[in-house]
Formats: sequence, structure tokens, C-alpha cells
Amino acid sequence: MKPTVYVVGPSDGAGAGLSEMARRLNFGTVQPYGGVPQAEQQVSRTPVCYFLFAAVPDVSALRDVAEAIRFSASRRLRFSPLIYFSESPSVETITRCINMGFDDVVTMPFTRSRVMERINRQIGTQFTYYETLGYFGPDRRGRVSARNTPADNRKGGQFRRLDIIRNLSTGVNVVRDEFVEHNPRRTLVSARA
Repeated sequence: MKPTVYVVGPSDGAGAGLSEMARRLNFGTVQPYGGVPQAEQQVSRTPVCYFLFAAVPDVSALRDVAEAIRFSASRRLRFSPLIYFSESPSVETITRCINMGFDDVVTMPFTRSRVMERINRQIGTQFTYYETLGYFGPDRRGRVSARNTPADNRKGGQFRRLDIIRNLSTGVNVVRDEFVEHNPRRTLVSARA
């Protein structure tokens, strides 16, 4: 089954360019993002939907859309790959995307082989996601300028760790789901079914 792609961005300029590139990459359907209800209906028909974000002058303007997807009640939608296409390799832009829960940031040049490699990497690979009160997304540790989490700054706190694998036929498979209480002196783990 071919995945659906939603392009988040304007209908002209960077958004139009990203839509055209996505159409050439052999996806099932490429359409403009029309909100969470539309996407929730689509993931019931297409187990994996990608969200490709076109470059914008201020990437923080994408926060509401990213959070609406990441905190959706639909598990398939929450774990959808969010990929930002940046016109420059700005550390600030990449850091903001990481802290909003994006799976990847692709910078120019947007060649077919490079983009396909980055998109294909989202399927069949095990990823670790973390959920806290203000964050849901891939493991940020070790990524460029990722913001410290309670576990990193020794203050402690509870978080949820999920290991997932995306599959084009079945969608998202959660292979591990556990709550972790981080204490600077010890870490307690309780697994969930």
C-alpha cells in the first residue's frame, strides 16, 4: 500500500514546489493539509500518512499544526512522520523542529534520491518516542542542540517511552510502552501492555 502525503504550506511558492516534488516520488496521494479531522479519516484508510512541511520564514509558526498531529487521539496519526524541508541548514531552525517533535529536517539540495532515502528511513525502522507533559515525538538526545529534558538535567520527572515501527500495511506497531520515573539517584520503569 502506498502512503498518503499531506503538504503543510502555502498553495504557491515553497508549498507548491514541495507538492510537485511529492507527486514525483510515487506516493499514493498527495494533498494539501486540511486539518486533523481530514487526516484522522485518511489514516483509517491509509495506515501511514506523511506530513511534509514547506519552508516558512519562522518555523515556530508550524507549532500549532505539529502539536495538533502529535497530540491527536488517533495513534496512527500521532506517530505519523513529520518532515520539514528547510531552505537553509540553520541550527536554530533544526533545533526548533526537533523540539516540536519533527522526525526529520531535510535541507537543500532536495534531490530525488536524497529525499527518497530520508522518507524511506521512516518505514521498517524502530524509533523511540518520548511523551511528557509538553512533548511528544522522537528521542531528541544526541540531536543537534536538543533542549534538555527532566532526565537530562537531573531534576527528575516522569515520562513515557514508546518504541515503534511503522509498516505500510499495518501502520504503527508499538513494540514497547513504558512509564519511567526518572530520579537522579535511580530510574524506575513500569511496562505497559
